Amino acid sequence: MGSKQPLNIVKMKKMKGDRVPLSMVTAYDYPSAMLAEEAGVDMILVGDSLGNVVLGYDTTLPVTIDDMVYHTRSVVRGAPNTFVVADMPFMTYHGSIDETLRGVRRLMQEGRAHAVKMEGGLEICEAVKTVVGAGVPVLGHIGLTPQSVNMIGGYRIQGKDAKDAERLLEQAKALEAAGAFGVVLELVTEEVAAEISKALTIPTIGIGAGRHCDGQVLVFHDVLRYDANYREKRFVKSYADVGSLIREGISSYVREVKERSFPAEEHVFKADESVLANLYGGAGKGVE
Repeated sequence: MGSKQPLNIVKMKKMKGDRVPLSMVTAYDYPSAMLAEEAGVDMILVGDSLGNVVLGYDTTLPVTIDDMVYHTRSVVRGAPNTFVVADMPFMTYHGSIDETLRGVRRLMQEGRAHAVKMEGGLEICEAVKTVVGAGVPVLGHIGLTPQSVNMIGGYRIQGKDAKDAERLLEQAKALEAAGAFGVVLELVTEEVAAEISKALTIPTIGIGAGRHCDGQVLVFHDVLRYDANYREKRFVKSYADVGSLIREGISSYVREVKERSFPAEEHVFKADESVLANLYGGAGKGVE
């Protein structure tokens, strides 16, 4: 994969037109990003879901811009030939435009991201327009928006009735008009996600939004069941069970340490006799 060329937003739009699906995974660190790039993923999202997945928070709300810069920088180092999108964390793009641009600048200059992602619909369109006008690609995100989980009443499926479907379609069109290069649809009914995907000229990327989006995104740790207490999710397919392998491997290590079977002969280094003589104050003198 060394000669892989990263995607750009023009190629992504063409892929939509050619009906070539986009593959995206989240990643939060150097080794995960390296493995994702080697596997041929089209895009990597450094999601603020790192709050839940790697920082141990109950929600994404405590994640800071410093957290996002740190993890984005690590991901870009691990996947230098992949298009990397970084989440704008909670409340960093709802105040003054100066504050918004400061956060964007940090993610782009310090984090080395290729684009940023913002959650929301009509209420963020002015911010999207300004950021795009400054030369930064923006990925929208509607449907279930985890940063607004307290407002929308929890992790609920979106687009289950006509009114909600119309709201989502209006939001998606507004984000496209504001200059977003794509829109993530999270936990949206399949029928509504299909209609939104047809109505837009920019790609839709689904997570729990059915089979008719222009691409799919899953969390790295869900794809691999890389979690100490993995919880099944209906919209997720796991392709490996890394968590069990890690648990078994560490358990074996602990057992061998307790049994004194590790380190074994092949894991140790031997000193010359002269070194031992010097340590013990003369040849033939052992440890008392």
